[in-house]
Amino acid sequence: MCQVGEDYGEPAPREPPRREQKCVKCKEAQPVVVIRAGDAFCRGCFKAFYIHKFRAMLGKNRLIFPGEKVLLAWSGGPSSSSMVWQVLEGLSQDSAKRLRFVPGVIFIDGILASVGRTPGVFTLALRSAPGRIPFPRGKWQISHSSSRKHRLAERGLEGFPLGEVAPHPAWLFSACGRSPEERAKTLAEVKPILQAIGFPWHVVALEEVFSLPPSVLRCSSQEPAAPEGAYKAAVDSFLQQQRVLPQPRVQPPRDPQSLVRPPAAAQTEALSHLFCSVRTLTAKEELLQTLRVHLILHVARAHGYSKVMTGDSCTRLAIKLMTNLALGRGLGAWRPGFSDERHGDVVVVRPMREHTLKEVAFYNRLFSVPCVFTPAVDTKAPEKASIHRLMEAFILRLQTQFPSTVSTVCRTSEKLVKAPRDGPAAGDCGPRCLLCMCALDIDTADSATAFGVQTSHLSQIHSPTPLTETGTPQGPCCSPGGAWAQGCCQRSSRREDPQACIVEQLCYGCRVNMKDLPSLEPLPQYILAEAQLRTQRAWVLAELRDCLIEDSDDEVGQS
Repeated sequence: MCQVGEDYGEPAPREPPRREQKCVKCKEAQPVVVIRAGDAFCRGCFKAFYIHKFRAMLGKNRLIFPGEKVLLAWSGGPSSSSMVWQVLEGLSQDSAKRLRFVPGVIFIDGILASVGRTPGVFTLALRSAPGRIPFPRGKWQISHSSSRKHRLAERGLEGFPLGEVAPHPAWLFSACGRSPEERAKTLAEVKPILQAIGFPWHVVALEEVFSLPPSVLRCSSQEPAAPEGAYKAAVDSFLQQQRVLPQPRVQPPRDPQSLVRPPAAAQTEALSHLFCSVRTLTAKEELLQTLRVHLILHVARAHGYSKVMTGDSCTRLAIKLMTNLALGRGLGAWRPGFSDERHGDVVVVRPMREHTLKEVAFYNRLFSVPCVFTPAVDTKAPEKASIHRLMEAFILRLQTQFPSTVSTVCRTSEKLVKAPRDGPAAGDCGPRCLLCMCALDIDTADSATAFGVQTSHLSQIHSPTPLTETGTPQGPCCSPGGAWAQGCCQRSSRREDPQACIVEQLCYGCRVNMKDLPSLEPLPQYILAEAQLRTQRAWVLAELRDCLIEDSDDEVGQS
């Protein structure tokens, strides 16, 4: 067991493979990589081992049917690039067991980063007003974590008026970390790779989240589970069609430049303002991941993709699992399984979940898999800058000393089962979180948990106006038009605060992250519109609940 303050010492040095050592698979060739202690593979056996794990993951689960459209989420990183290359090789004519789905690739441009800067630190250009004392020369880095008065006093600027501290025009790009020139350079590296792959591809700017419809946050109805033997029947039917009429190869778009639309300046400014408003790096990473998922879902639904394939490796899944537990999401919100069906009509699959980051790095290096490096939000951030960085360092450090850490975390999470509950939170049709779209485990009676305390507190705040014994609201109405007149005190009391309406529709983890956003106004409009629609729908249902006639138990038994 791991104990606080326990010193495990330096890991024992591992002996490099000796010249007389042979591959553990073929027992003939010289090994070139050592995956685990004693597992040395030659080049050919390692490639077969790597491909087999990818194909076995797809074949064992049988969720992707022949001819189904699958969207590959490619970020340019090692894992997603390796996943795209595995699909490309699986669809080639030389493959022994060809993949039978129709792939497409999506790349989201505009990943925010803090390149070479301390997270949460902004560079401001100070200018003095006419007739005032000039500011000291030099660049001043002012952290937003403390009060403004304290920051100015800390820098020796307490004698200057607060209104004279103005951000430099380049602050929009320094806060987000990437300039238009850097984004254009990244796109210049991405396009040749996408054209060489040959799949239909979609390059989408992150700023397009401000033009998403509210329907992206609604869990569409999922198709019923296929009966046993349906997959084999679909494969036989697909092969028979292939013999009669061979399927033509999917051609990439002829004019890829027309698909890349530069984002509007207003959207870029709104995105910069949104992420600059977030106080902590942890909340920034969570918000960025949420917006990326919403954008991918919208593109998948707009182009008819029923599956989305991500390149999450086993190491990355273990880090995400522990991070979500630390953020208070629990196992009900996110599980490192093969599929994620929380979105309904679009299922997220993870075929790389059996590969470690070490295996991915070896494969990309040996077989020249092209990757594109795009700085992330936490690039060059210290270890304790966010919960994500801290948990990543913790898992990787344990993995170095105990090589089975990652696999143990993933295997253990598969065995954990959430205890069932009675009530509306027990079914799949219950309320869902507005951002992460996980099922809300609402239980006002369970006040022992932090989420239960918050839920009961909000329900007490937003409870309707109390009624007297005669059934009329207490106190006079503020307008002579009655209860349905505009401006009535009863109706206005049920129009909750917009921020409270959004918070009560979030899970515990998203509520904690939203505390680092001072105002919810910078959020994209589709989130605010969906929150308002859910609030109005719940209010109307509460009004009509007293008018509905429910069947008694005797009538239900007779029917």
